[in-house]
Amino acid sequence: MLIDIKNILLPLNGSGDLEAVMSVALDFARRFDAHLSAVVVGSDPSEVATLAGEGISAGMVNEMIDTATTEAQRRAIAIRKAFDAFIHEHGIRRVEPSKIGSSAGDGVSASLDVLNGTEHDSLTWRSRLADMTLVPNLAKDGDPRASETLHAILFDSGRPLVIAPPAPPKTVGKRIAIAWNGTPEASLALRCILPWAHKAEAVQVLTCQDYQRRGPGADEVVTYLRMHGISATASEFEAVNRDIGAGLLKAATEFNADMLGMGAYSHSRLRQMILGGVTRHILEQAQLTVLMSR
Repeated sequence: MLIDIKNILLPLNGSGDLEAVMSVALDFARRFDAHLSAVVVGSDPSEVATLAGEGISAGMVNEMIDTATTEAQRRAIAIRKAFDAFIHEHGIRRVEPSKIGSSAGDGVSASLDVLNGTEHDSLTWRSRLADMTLVPNLAKDGDPRASETLHAILFDSGRPLVIAPPAPPKTVGKRIAIAWNGTPEASLALRCILPWAHKAEAVQVLTCQDYQRRGPGADEVVTYLRMHGISATASEFEAVNRDIGAGLLKAATEFNADMLGMGAYSHSRLRQMILGGVTRHILEQAQLTVLMSR
């Protein structure tokens, strides 16, 4: 079924607010009765190989942090500690990565796997067999690999990418805004956000004349959603100081949206990095949960 989400990939690299991304992960896992496939990308496999195993006490983890020789090693161990505390606090069943899927349907579960820093392709490959990937918000002072990971998954997974907000949200997916400009990227995002839209209290399709490309209009999107049993409205917004991204976030805020779905990089990434663009603005400024597809 289209609305089935059972495997959520959760790359954890120490960037952003782990409390925020974990709170969104818990919401999604409970909502869809899904498995959380957490992955830590370390710097050296020999440094962090022990992190994936069970049976490590909190005291042992603290000792590992104290004896860590590199910042990357300390970060990976701290993530392991936060992950253990998270699943313990919320009563989530932990399974070993090798046993994922052996007891499907038994409620929310989680696993933790560790990759060394050279296995970036491996993380992207895993995302292709995840129903979605959830990443922390890009922090200005976070690990520079966070942006590389985000964009690799966005461009190479073929699956939706969800970006957690900077701080733990009160709600996620109750009021959904969908950015629409008629492009294939927007079309994919529209389809990917259906599982959340089915459970939302309100859905609004946001368009802007300066954002729209050749393709179906917002009214046709509303009709499409209606065919899926989803009631939605359409609203046109204006750019703020010629910035479409700022206008989009303003419109989402006025709708009281707690989740935004959008296509990413209709223009090339290089052009957006140099000249600015909607995707870049959302990545840098969004304060709500964002689903992106490309």
